[in-house]
Amino acid sequence: MSKYTWNEIGINELLANKLVANGIVEPTDVQAETIPILLGGSNVSARSQTGTGKTLAYLLPLLQKLNSYSNAIQAVILAPTQELAMQIVRVAEAYAEPLDIRVQQLIGGAALKRQVEKLKLRPHLVIGTPGRIHELLKLRKLKLNDVNNVVIDEADQVFQLGSTKEVEIILHSVGQGRQIAFFSATYPDLMARFEGRWMKNPERIQITPEHRVSQTVDNFYIVSDKRDKTDTARRLVRLLNPASALLFLNDTDNISNWESKLSYEGFTVEALYGDADKQRRAATLTRFRDGRCQLLLATDVAARGLDIEGLPLVIQLDPAADADHYVHRAGRTGRMGRAGTVVSIVTPQELFIMEKFRKQLGIDLTERTMFRGKLLTEEEIREATRPFAARHEAKLAERSDEPRAKRPIERKEPSRAAAEAKPETDKARIASAEPKTEAVKARIASAEPKRAAKPAPKPAPKKVERKREGKNKGAPKWLKAKREDEKKQ
Repeated sequence: MSKYTWNEIGINELLANKLVANGIVEPTDVQAETIPILLGGSNVSARSQTGTGKTLAYLLPLLQKLNSYSNAIQAVILAPTQELAMQIVRVAEAYAEPLDIRVQQLIGGAALKRQVEKLKLRPHLVIGTPGRIHELLKLRKLKLNDVNNVVIDEADQVFQLGSTKEVEIILHSVGQGRQIAFFSATYPDLMARFEGRWMKNPERIQITPEHRVSQTVDNFYIVSDKRDKTDTARRLVRLLNPASALLFLNDTDNISNWESKLSYEGFTVEALYGDADKQRRAATLTRFRDGRCQLLLATDVAARGLDIEGLPLVIQLDPAADADHYVHRAGRTGRMGRAGTVVSIVTPQELFIMEKFRKQLGIDLTERTMFRGKLLTEEEIREATRPFAARHEAKLAERSDEPRAKRPIERKEPSRAAAEAKPETDKARIASAEPKTEAVKARIASAEPKRAAKPAPKPAPKKVERKREGKNKGAPKWLKAKREDEKKQ
């Protein structure tokens, strides 16, 4: 943040109060630099890191300069994608309300007839994509004669997407005394050419931080074979378990394939297609922002300039095309000083790209491996897999003030008294193991209870005798004699 207040850089009380009510107490560096110049009427070409508040940097002075009593369109804002244009519309409507400024979106993919009808409401500010605004100009449904302020957000992308001719026609259609402002996070050579063609003595503002990628963002990469990338992405999302994550691909043709695979794994997945209509893309972003969708698949063009509040994770399923694209992807998270994580999944053949980004962007881009529920470096994995005894010794060595190699090994020598007493102790142990003396044996025997003599067998009860006599009744004499003999024996 800068050291200025909103009033000090020229913002009126109505807008300043609205900003404070929204929790924006003081301007950022790019806002403090550009707002006074734009209020002064000069052309501006501003370059600032993604997520530093560029939208308010051009919206606030623009809204403040508009005449709410006029019925003419006085300003135009161009954006490269439908999503970014709608994002600007939402911010513009919030801050235009206290000033009674009417805002109209003119975005491709929406019903043309409905937009023509809404133009009859006489908006002061129109925000849209170059293609749709150019289409309305050709149909003579839109007049820009009274426009004296033009802003091109993400200007580098607008010119690179093949919209050059459409943008030139739009700029030819506005008033001669127009003020033009380019805003972007990167500055390709193409930007300089268009500056020289359309701007007179532009003020160039470059808020160049020490790091092009926010320092609140952690940058990692994971090495995986191409055929295993789906499984690697699945495991990574399961491990980090983010509330939401934006997944980048280079090729639009692969989006549906990734969408079906991740959906099969049980994730709620949406895809942001460049050729989808406005309603579908808006509904997809709404579900993602509301948390009803955990993963959003997109290409660089579709996700250009998206501001997803509090987005914690960006996964690059394909490495960025160059350092500028990496900056834009990483800028989707860690915005306005928040924490964020960017993880790139690369093949062994793509490792050189990570090294190139590390050098060009000056970021700490390290390799990580998923191990035991964590993203660890090779050194951390080696430490985690070392035997416990080795790790324990290493910890003890770190706690000591002396180096481990210099510390003497303390060995406890037995004392002289203990050495002399040891033989006596051994003799006592041996003596205790010798047989007991006769006296001791007698004493032990006398202490033991004497065993009782075996009792004599009891005589048979009378009942048994009567039973035997009953058997002899009626028996022959020889049998009775035999029984008597057995009884006597």
